[in-house]
Amino acid sequence: MLLNTLLLALRSIRRNLMRSFLTILGIVIGVSAVITMVTLGNGATMAVQSQISGLGTNLLQVRPGQRMMGPGGGGPAFKETDAEAIATQIGGIAAVAPEARTGATVVAQGRNWSSSVIGSTNNWLITGNWKVADGREFSDDELRAGAAVCLIGETVRRELFGTRPAVGEQLRVKQISCEIVGLLASKGQGAFGNDQDDVVLVPIRTLQRRITGNTRVNTLLVSMKDGSDASRVKSGITQLLRERRKLARGDEDNFNVLDTKQLAETLSGTTKIMTMLLGAVAAVSLLVGGIGIMNIMLVSVTERTREIGLRLAIGALEREVLLQFLIEAVVLSSLGGLIGIVLATGASLGLSSLMDVPYLFNPGVNLLSFLFSAGIGVLFGYFPARRAARLDPIEALRHE
Repeated sequence: MLLNTLLLALRSIRRNLMRSFLTILGIVIGVSAVITMVTLGNGATMAVQSQISGLGTNLLQVRPGQRMMGPGGGGPAFKETDAEAIATQIGGIAAVAPEARTGATVVAQGRNWSSSVIGSTNNWLITGNWKVADGREFSDDELRAGAAVCLIGETVRRELFGTRPAVGEQLRVKQISCEIVGLLASKGQGAFGNDQDDVVLVPIRTLQRRITGNTRVNTLLVSMKDGSDASRVKSGITQLLRERRKLARGDEDNFNVLDTKQLAETLSGTTKIMTMLLGAVAAVSLLVGGIGIMNIMLVSVTERTREIGLRLAIGALEREVLLQFLIEAVVLSSLGGLIGIVLATGASLGLSSLMDVPYLFNPGVNLLSFLFSAGIGVLFGYFPARRAARLDPIEALRHE
């Protein structure tokens, strides 16, 4: 009986193909919108997490001032000895790198490019998860003497040297000419939209003595060992720096310690909330599609009143008529759900590539959307089916 009822429902849908397609259009749009929004949101969340992790492994950023991001707010700069003190006196530390930076125009091969020039040590590569794609790191002698050597990012190499190798060439940074001893492996766009490969790395003493003319250290990059207690390490760094900066018990910290893992969790939480909101808004169109199904099923009951009366008159049970129209509504909504999943897959693949975020197939969201679309058919198809099943056979046969 169920198979026969299903065949009757399919025959009725096929008889009015255009009307059936317009009926399920709301379901198609709703399902595809929900799946696409959730898929893109999950991809954006993954992109944020990977970009934040690209800043460094278990990384703490210590900056002057009381603000987490942006200018230091008047706090005194650090010294290179502060990094050495943290490395030797705080447990659970894998590497500490002092960082000073400035903007400068770099020149090579008759070309110039504005880039970020960073002064640090080889530990900067460790804290930032950087790899040397070609060449080598700085030697100890070069770091101690403040030698005129540098490592460059992929963007600087591309803009100044094109397709030619850069290692061994000379690069002029402001008033000094330095030898390129290494090329950094590409890392792409950063978490805040910056180009991480647009960088020139020089020994910190080279930057201080020959480029900026001061001994300021803008940031201390602290990479913790795996399994280290971030709270304990942050507390130890805070206490040590308060002592070194001679802050009294009641004085506020004139520096801040930022845990990039917490930053990643905060940004990921924000993108997840936005994904849920977008998915909820898109789900409204599913309800609209359900109302469309109810409307067209009521029209179908009115059109087929004589057919329903004839079936009831020759012995069909009310539950059989109810089941026929209910299955018709469920088939319509389920078909809309399947088409919506196909469209959402194509849209998600295209938009993920366009937005440069990873495509993450979520079977749970696809299955839930399909079941929800089928549930819409049951919910909004029940009332028209119930109305058809309760028709008086005599009155139905008299219907014109």
